[in-house]
Amino acid sequence: MAGEAIGVGLCVLAGLLCLWGGVREVRLQARLRRYGVHTGGLVVDREQAPADDFLTPVIEGADRQGRPVRFRPAATGPGLGLDLGAHVPVVYLPEQPETARAFTRKHRRSRIVCLFAGGVLFLGAAVLATLTR
Repeated sequence: MAGEAIGVGLCVLAGLLCLWGGVREVRLQARLRRYGVHTGGLVVDREQAPADDFLTPVIEGADRQGRPVRFRPAATGPGLGLDLGAHVPVVYLPEQPETARAFTRKHRRSRIVCLFAGGVLFLGAAVLATLTR
């Protein structure tokens, strides 16, 4: 009984954290659309993280002062890969070039969809576990 309550509590917590992360991502993307500096970048490398089965593109561009900005897209995965040498639209907040993001439709939406879907799944699991007691 106590183990089930802990499981339900953890599902609720995970669901709320996913939804909170989704809301933060939506707000950041709204700020980037409204106030962001839109520029271009180039895929200069592809790296594989130890725990990943796919290559993550490394995008390089320049900020307004011409300083190089190098980053990996926030959303990665098999369907989001960018070919080496590809030109990519990039956006970042004017005083924070470290907020640089790939500004393609797939990269803008995938992270939001995953966070909200995770939130719904975890909260749904909590409801289902509560109803089947």
